[in-house]
Amino acid sequence: MRDRPGPLTPRVRLSVLDRSRVRVGHSHAEALRDTVAFARQVEQLGYHRFWVSEHHGVPGVAGSAPTVLAAAVAAATSRIRVGTGGVMLPNHQPLVVAEQFGVLESLFPGRMDMGLGRSVGFIEAVRKALGHDKEDAAEFSPRLTELLGYFTGDQAVRGYPADGLRVSPFVLATGAGARVAAAHGLPLVIGAFRGEDAMIDAITTYRAEFRPSTWAADPYVVLSSTVAVADTTEDAWRLLVPEAWSMAYSRTRGEFPPLSAPNDILAQPMTPRERTLFEQSLQGHIFGTPSEVTKALDHLLTRTAADEVLVTTSTYDRTAMLDSYRQLADLYL
Repeated sequence: MRDRPGPLTPRVRLSVLDRSRVRVGHSHAEALRDTVAFARQVEQLGYHRFWVSEHHGVPGVAGSAPTVLAAAVAAATSRIRVGTGGVMLPNHQPLVVAEQFGVLESLFPGRMDMGLGRSVGFIEAVRKALGHDKEDAAEFSPRLTELLGYFTGDQAVRGYPADGLRVSPFVLATGAGARVAAAHGLPLVIGAFRGEDAMIDAITTYRAEFRPSTWAADPYVVLSSTVAVADTTEDAWRLLVPEAWSMAYSRTRGEFPPLSAPNDILAQPMTPRERTLFEQSLQGHIFGTPSEVTKALDHLLTRTAADEVLVTTSTYDRTAMLDSYRQLADLYL
């Protein structure tokens, strides 16, 4: 019998970010098809949004073209909002991004979210292939202004078919990046795994400095977090193991690998540095039985007064992953 909390938890918006993680023994093409199938599943569970990501030259992530994948997801679903978490604006010309989202909004009116980030390539070779470098991240705010201007008609070039359309923009930010969202009057997406106190400070700054815009009259905070639910605490913890090991592997070898099965990871020897990084990567997430997850997530929602949670859980066992999302939906939706 599953461990359930006592009283029903107040309703909260839950959404999903899926990065099309590749699994050992499976192809990148399979990962992309898994993403589309997963979107249909979480739509049935009642989740509010389904976002896809942008990564380049990463063996363990198939999601490299988010607007293309978002189109496939939107075509395969009917109700759930679809978007990007996010398009990395330093990698693209704002006009092209506006045109792409204009096409998406035209084909799937009222369902598209334009999540935008300021990250550049993970390694120098990728940044060189993209034609950018780390310094380009500093141009995020003016690029964002230009991009939004193609929707409002404030640019010299008319960004058809974006011109006059209302795609919902979001800013993916940490620390000082929250000020960019506030200055532009846009909803903020912030990771809950980067340290709770620092996250609270960034959210407080965002709300204090928020300037109402044509896009949003009030601040809106989306917490991005890994949330793993299972019948036992141990089973929930094991869901975190594949992603944690991939993170530790990337920090020691400079390459983010496909997800391995937990048993394979836990059975292999680790150097002291790998063990430390692995254990660090397991921290800061919400996991456990339904009652344990409810307690931890409610605490976070109370401290942040967040409007929405963007769940980012990925793991090797997709059946167990779907069950985790199903149990979370049972708790909050």
